[in-house]
Amino acid sequence: MNYPKLKRFFHHLQVSFSRLNIICRCLYKLYAPDALKQRQNINRCKISDSSILALLIWQASLVVESQRRFCEKLVNLSHSRFNRRARMLLPLIYLIRHGLNEEVDLSGDILIIDSFPVPVCQPIRNRRAKIFRGYADIGYKATKKSIIMVLRFTLLLATTATC
Repeated sequence: MNYPKLKRFFHHLQVSFSRLNIICRCLYKLYAPDALKQRQNINRCKISDSSILALLIWQASLVVESQRRFCEKLVNLSHSRFNRRARMLLPLIYLIRHGLNEEVDLSGDILIIDSFPVPVCQPIRNRRAKIFRGYADIGYKATKKSIIMVLRFTLLLATTATC
């Protein structure tokens, strides 16, 4: 796995990414269909699918909105290849989300539901974006006075949650 440039300054980020990478590797083994795991030329990939998945989650957790800026911070990671592989993993992300939703126990005493919008693309590309067509909504963001395309991120917490 490629590490950020100037890695002596980003040690805490590398530790959190390595833990995230282990979690994503387990989720990939559980939920990825065989057609994705055994596709043609999978052995020639420099970065595994689980690492791409971990990078996408890591990018969202660091609140980096531009994938181009995110990719230029990593050594030897092509922006176009990263985007192509990320688009290819979208069905897997939906499978993981669906699988985790089925495992949630809704029998707790107190459930907290929180929801917030996650911007998908820049306002100029709202009408041309093809990846999230049918999933994302276009709405108005009053604080920036702009029209944005967003996905709704919903979080469900229970009092019986364990780490």
